[in-house]
Amino acid sequence: MANASIPLPRNGLSVRNFLPKVPTFPNSRIKTPIRTSCSGIGDSDGSVTKEKLRNFNDVKGVACGILAAWTMTTAFPVIAANQRLPPLSTEPNRCERAFIGNTIGQANGVYDKPLDLRFCDYTNEKKNLKGKSLSAALVSDAKFDGADMTEVVMSKAYAVGASFKGVDFSNAVLDRVNFEKADLQGAVFKNTVLSGTTFDEAKLEGAVFEDTIIGYIDLQKLCRNKSISEEWRIELGCR
Repeated sequence: MANASIPLPRNGLSVRNFLPKVPTFPNSRIKTPIRTSCSGIGDSDGSVTKEKLRNFNDVKGVACGILAAWTMTTAFPVIAANQRLPPLSTEPNRCERAFIGNTIGQANGVYDKPLDLRFCDYTNEKKNLKGKSLSAALVSDAKFDGADMTEVVMSKAYAVGASFKGVDFSNAVLDRVNFEKADLQGAVFKNTVLSGTTFDEAKLEGAVFEDTIIGYIDLQKLCRNKSISEEWRIELGCR
């Protein structure tokens, strides 16, 4: 499979300007980069480190590398379907760890210690989650309603049954996140990378998908969710 190699400017990568032109759905604002790779981002194993992510002024600059790595590797969730979740962490102030993020974590879900945010309440958190790395985080049954999660990097996160009502995910990278049965009513996915992320039985009423960056196969899976409004089903190109 041929890939397009795209040199990266020192001040970051603009996906809009540098991605090759590929087919998109009629009358759709959804970007669908396919078969694309970017030189200078990933390591030899296709991973994208937190250190390298910080070199980009705009988190959207990692979209090309994330999508390229995902197309070349199998997307395994952080928790497989036949595995049990680990016991709930007894670490004091474990919920506050989200405000620091997974400082060693990479886009492939490698971490120094599990980021266990299950059952934590971040309702209307407008400051401390923005731009954080939550790689391989366990956030099932947590509450993020009304939170500002712009520019967040979530890779291989397990968010089954979590609540994200009205959350702003603008310019975020949501890579292989499991949103099964999550409440995402009114969530904003503006200019958001959705690579390998699943929304099985998730509530997506009122969710906004403006200039979303998503692959064709992922888009097909997303369209299976019937709770997406008719307006956005048309914009997405769902049939």
